[in-house]
Amino acid sequence: MDNKRKFIKFLMDSGVLIFGDFITKSGRSSPYFINMGNIRTGAQLSALGEFYGECITVNISKGLIPSDFNVLFGPAYKGIPLSVATAIALARDYGKDISYCFNRKEEKDHGEGGSIVGHKLREGDKVLIIEDVITAGTAVRESIPLLKKAADVQICGLIIAVDRMEKGQGDSSAVRELLEDYGIPTFSIVNIRETLETLLNGGPGFEEDTMPDITSRMKEYMKKYCVS
Repeated sequence: MDNKRKFIKFLMDSGVLIFGDFITKSGRSSPYFINMGNIRTGAQLSALGEFYGECITVNISKGLIPSDFNVLFGPAYKGIPLSVATAIALARDYGKDISYCFNRKEEKDHGEGGSIVGHKLREGDKVLIIEDVITAGTAVRESIPLLKKAADVQICGLIIAVDRMEKGQGDSSAVRELLEDYGIPTFSIVNIRETLETLLNGGPGFEEDTMPDITSRMKEYMKKYCVS
């Protein structure tokens, strides 16, 4: 089983990839949802960190991510455990000890103060943002000024579990818009077309009698909102 199929199986087995009627952060009504909030055990979080760590390492080997990046940033709230799990996996599996940090939803005005917890960002830090999915790119756009306010950092990329391949604020994909507007490339473990293809070919954890309805709804949604 290739790594993408393994990851889709993991998403299904963990209850992360779910089907029904959902409203995304962008306000779209979607027949599928990626809910990282359903990761509830240490074993699941460890496995998830391994997938993220491998995605980063593969793209470093391709020259797409700088090998000297030194910080992972996890936007609150779901990005927090993702950044921690990824940092652990990189240290354990690849001998790469990377700092991590995350933001508070509300800036603290006592104690150490500030809105960033963990690594204290410094000028010249090379940062990877760790997120679960990208739909319209809203969460990432909100993270950029937070990071730039803390220090003059270089944002080297966005790492996500699933690229929904959806249009952003215009007709281009949210991924393309982030690259064009901010110069930030996005790297996903899988994208939604790879996921649909796997499900259509008897994907893991998929009940055969529900497949036609779910996949047809996914196709309809993707035709309306996803880029080709």
